[in-house]
Amino acid sequence: MRPRPPRPRPPGWSVTADVVVVGSGVAGLTAALRCAAAGAKVTVVTKARLDDGSTRWAQGGIAAALGDGDTPAQHLADTLVAGAGVCDEAAVRALVTEGPDAVRRLIATGARFDTDDDSGEILLTREGGHHRRRIAHAGGDATGAEISRALVEAVRRAGIETVENALVLDLLKDARGHAAGVTLHVMGEGQHDGVGAVRASAVVLATGGMGQVFSATTNPPVSTGDGVALALRAGAEVSDLEFVQFHPTVLWLGPEAEGQQPLVSEAVRGEGAYLVDADGVRFMLGQHELAELAPRDIVAKAITRRMLEQGAEHMYLDARHFGAEMWEHRFPTILAACRAHGIDPVTEPVPVAPAAHYASGGVRTDLHGRTTVPGLYACGEVACTGVHGANRLASNSLLEGLVFAERIADDITARRPWDTPAPAAAVPGSPAPAAAVPGSPAPAAGEPLLASETRCTIQRIMTAGAGVIRSARSLDEAAARLEAVHRDAVEELHRDGKTAEPGVETWEATNLLLVARVLVAAARRREETRGCHWREDRPERDDATWARHLLVTLRQDGTLDVGTTGTAAFPGTTA
Repeated sequence: MRPRPPRPRPPGWSVTADVVVVGSGVAGLTAALRCAAAGAKVTVVTKARLDDGSTRWAQGGIAAALGDGDTPAQHLADTLVAGAGVCDEAAVRALVTEGPDAVRRLIATGARFDTDDDSGEILLTREGGHHRRRIAHAGGDATGAEISRALVEAVRRAGIETVENALVLDLLKDARGHAAGVTLHVMGEGQHDGVGAVRASAVVLATGGMGQVFSATTNPPVSTGDGVALALRAGAEVSDLEFVQFHPTVLWLGPEAEGQQPLVSEAVRGEGAYLVDADGVRFMLGQHELAELAPRDIVAKAITRRMLEQGAEHMYLDARHFGAEMWEHRFPTILAACRAHGIDPVTEPVPVAPAAHYASGGVRTDLHGRTTVPGLYACGEVACTGVHGANRLASNSLLEGLVFAERIADDITARRPWDTPAPAAAVPGSPAPAAAVPGSPAPAAGEPLLASETRCTIQRIMTAGAGVIRSARSLDEAAARLEAVHRDAVEELHRDGKTAEPGVETWEATNLLLVARVLVAAARRREETRGCHWREDRPERDDATWARHLLVTLRQDGTLDVGTTGTAAFPGTTA
């Protein structure tokens, strides 16, 4: 009999709620507030502080058809074009039709957007892929920070229970295989510490992205794919993980720069900045009808192509014509970040290069945020609703978090699963009935926790083999190297019974390896170029074969099952 990874002690504490929300960005806090307003007892758990997620880093704004002459139909059309043929149109229609009122409710919650001094109307700007000004912003380029502030204050006013500095580990299931809560590893001092559990009959994953799977990213350090990894271990389907968006204009800090990099918002181009090479040539002219405001995948590819042609490490974003006053009032955050790194965009072009930014794929859901595991919901960047397709339209992410969080809350409160007594809890992530009190388990049967230093190894493998430009050769090499990391750890476990000591860093490394393996498996399977998935060996889009979604599940032995849907639409999605 093969040795199993050691289980840490049982949870030192346990709390009970009707709904547990994992994550504290726009999606998680919106879901929590709406569930609580409907009378549900809600607990929010978050990996760092309540305001430390990806939402606060969003610079550009939130897209919605709020302006004169704009319509949801026009917003839908722009979203479908950016998504390159694999958006779920029903999901996009829900987003754009419900979006304007969702933004108004956000304002009613306390979010303050920039307005015209005379009319008081919300100021709107443009970003890549949008044919109209429909991006509402706050604090010039601090939209996410303002939304986060408003929602955190609303959660505190509502008295919703929160557990901060809590890394989610695994899903608890009852004897039917339904979600029954989550296990957590809580760091630091406070009411709760160590391994614990929140038991609830509805679990909402809003854990954000997985940008830290690459060496350079705009994502904060907490974005390690924890929600996707948890869902995979629980038996849920994930979809479209190959579609990782690389933001075209990230401040270039040198060839050795790793970790979170400063973003230069697309709104800078929306206000008229130019992309140029070292000779000052605007290379986006003629590439697309919208030039610098083409969808992000097109701009990122054009920048990368120009860098390869010229042997350059970066291109430039030129907005000197804005003048000091516009920079200081419209983009104060970006101006400060540039100047902190010795660059003054008022007087010189800003060096930029693409970096990992947003996961268009994630845990597969229907139009109500339901995953393939009963009682488990997902929204925000961790989810794949079908809205983004192969490439997210700029500033649709905050809107998706709002709209689908509200849909999830409405579904949960209509069902009221806490009114029906559930069978005894099962072992975390296990589809088989059990009655044991959960501990903090190893990631999957026979799968060990990885040493924390493995994180850098994974990031470098992914950057080299699955970055902006991919090929069969680069992906095969990445897959082989990732499998070697996985195999070596498994063999050590089976041979010596050894695995890394459970802790935040080892769980993060283990989660990153799992999502990296899934991403590469999907990218190898999709033998075409579509949206932000760029295969240099398969440069054409192939609608006859690949106008569909890839679905990945994790088998009990730790291997991956990669399948496809029959069409671009998710089967079974209903409005």
